[in-house]
Amino acid sequence: MIKILFIADIVGKIGRNAVALQLPNLKKKYRPDLVIANAENLAHGIGFTQKTLDEMREAGVDGFTSGNHAWEKAGSDEVLDNFDNRIIRPANYPSAKSGEGCMEFKIGENRLIVVNLLGRVFIEEKVHSPFSILDKIVAKDRKALYLVDFHAEATSEKAALAHYFDGRVAAVIGTHTHVQTADEQILEGGTGFISDAGMVGYKNSIIGSDRQQVLNMFLGTGKSSKKHDLPAHGEAVLNAVYLEIDPRQGKTVKIERISKLVEVK
Repeated sequence: MIKILFIADIVGKIGRNAVALQLPNLKKKYRPDLVIANAENLAHGIGFTQKTLDEMREAGVDGFTSGNHAWEKAGSDEVLDNFDNRIIRPANYPSAKSGEGCMEFKIGENRLIVVNLLGRVFIEEKVHSPFSILDKIVAKDRKALYLVDFHAEATSEKAALAHYFDGRVAAVIGTHTHVQTADEQILEGGTGFISDAGMVGYKNSIIGSDRQQVLNMFLGTGKSSKKHDLPAHGEAVLNAVYLEIDPRQGKTVKIERISKLVEVK
């Protein structure tokens, strides 16, 4: 059995601190073969840097997915193009973009390919169809196991992709909204699915962002900002998903959502 721990979008310093504090405990409890985390909000709540990725690697994360904020920070191209960082960006961006959309891990005698995709519903980015791109990826290598991070806004789009690939990929984990959903399930064909894994970030916030900044935007007294004044300490929420995959069948046999409150001092 292959055991995977997927950590939801890590938001800012407090999110990184929460992972560093809790990941050893989660590893002791679940004994995962692989730990994957979404890193698109790792540095100051938007984007990532070499330093923040290194920090999470030292904490025990094996590889990273991202999303539409992958290129927010200066130096992102170099970070994404460095294979040793084990970070991918959505595969359905134009091929001219830096980085790769898939990464492979060898677990025993099995090959697991992690795929990152970006949704198109309610998202401004101009990307190719995630359905057609994943079709091509899976068709190239039918013997591998596939874990998909679908970074998308609409739950319907996430569910549609999971059902379309049911039985062809081991699991589809939704990310992006920072709100963990309670619909974790194993579909008829054996694909594990959850609409959104949630986030790791400041609890007393609006989806990980500074409350007043968000309120000002909705009240018309301020603009949306890419700078987030987030505390490094306090109460954080840690969301994750645990999967057990049968490599002989290429199916998920167990999926568990994880939600913890962490006091970051």
